[in-house]
Amino acid sequence: MISIITAIYNQRAVNELFWEHLQRYTHNPFELIIIDNGSTDGSAEFFESVGAKVIRNGANYSYPHCQNQGIAVAQYDWLAFLNNDIIVSPDWDQKLVESMTANNLEVATVCGIEQVENARATRTLKRRWKAIKNVLGVFGSGKPTLRLMHRLMYLDWEGFCHERQQRFHHQIKEGFVGNTVMMRRAAFDKIGTWDERQQGADFDLFLRSKTRARDVGDIRPVHICLDVFVHHYIRLTVKAGYPPFADRDNLIGLSDKWSEEDLKFLQEMNK
Repeated sequence: MISIITAIYNQRAVNELFWEHLQRYTHNPFELIIIDNGSTDGSAEFFESVGAKVIRNGANYSYPHCQNQGIAVAQYDWLAFLNNDIIVSPDWDQKLVESMTANNLEVATVCGIEQVENARATRTLKRRWKAIKNVLGVFGSGKPTLRLMHRLMYLDWEGFCHERQQRFHHQIKEGFVGNTVMMRRAAFDKIGTWDERQQGADFDLFLRSKTRARDVGDIRPVHICLDVFVHHYIRLTVKAGYPPFADRDNLIGLSDKWSEEDLKFLQEMNK
């Protein structure tokens, strides 16, 4: 059983597409916990209609605050923190759990356009996605456009994902792709929950796992599971606009918490 936690603000078409593929491709039984930050387009009602547990905030809160709200009500040992602007791959959850178990990981992410097995392969994916997004993005972010973008990007989504599952079976590399994070509940006792001061909370999570592995040695740093690919629309939906964060006065930058050496490591890793 898996607890899936996702924060939303409007984007009804994106949310419907997200749910469609989540329902189709998730292997294990799951609970979906939606943190709704004041949607006005029926998104909260949509998720309630499909049986999700919806927590309604009266304002727009930062990513880590929302994830911790989800953790507080989650029932299961495996917790998946998913963006809503993604399309998961067939059996994404089962493959991710299997790879994490095989590699003794308590925190891991999928791979995607942002980062795959090497810099060259990543550049190829990014160039292709940028070209498709630039051409079709002018038509907005309705479901037909989003579907067409996805189809043109991969041609055969299930075939593309299956090929990666076979070629990179249980292969990992240190790093993270923040749109899909899987954690064992036991990891919270070692590195804590999401730091609500950090809007760049995925960077912060990686650094906390990295320093814990170095200083204590009871957890491995966050790794990317190369056999599980998730499509991310990558800021395409930012045009929808978001209200200011209600907790913005609580937020600090990564440089306010981490040293230049730590941040340099992040920069090198994400080139």
